[in-house]
Amino acid sequence: MKNPFKAFDDYFLDRINKKLKNKYFDFFFYNYTNIAGPGFLGVFSVFMLFVGKRWIGSAATEMVLALVISTIVAQILKRIISRSRPYWVSKNLNTYGIDLRDYSFPSGHTTAAFTVATTFSLYYPKMAALFIVMAFLVAVSRTYLAVHYPTDVLAGVIIGIIVGFVVHMYVYDNLANWL
Repeated sequence: MKNPFKAFDDYFLDRINKKLKNKYFDFFFYNYTNIAGPGFLGVFSVFMLFVGKRWIGSAATEMVLALVISTIVAQILKRIISRSRPYWVSKNLNTYGIDLRDYSFPSGHTTAAFTVATTFSLYYPKMAALFIVMAFLVAVSRTYLAVHYPTDVLAGVIIGIIVGFVVHMYVYDNLANWL
């Protein structure tokens, strides 16, 4: 079966990974992408639960809950779909020494970034543009670094927004009341 998204992926992977390449973006995206990585978000989540909760209340707990759920969804999809990463398939991409062992679809970093951005945007709508721009830069970084196809990133955006919204609207209050 032919991949209906191949032309889309090829076009945007070429534009983002090859045409945008410069030493400033290399440095920025290589380092910035980690704000949505498991190490940083693990520490951030613990901080939010034990310290941040004093400042922002239930937003901290809700963010962690949404992040756990979206990560589970993304990891299940990675194992079901088992899509190879772009740099495993194409040899003419700009790579940055990142060697990941799991699959590509969906982007876990993008899922996490948009889950956090959505949760905080719902609590702090005046800062929503900042949260979305921060998440968008993570999304771009994943394709820039050739670790994800654009459709992997798009799926991460969709999952992050949906999970963040559903947890905020339906899950968090019901779970808090039940507990």
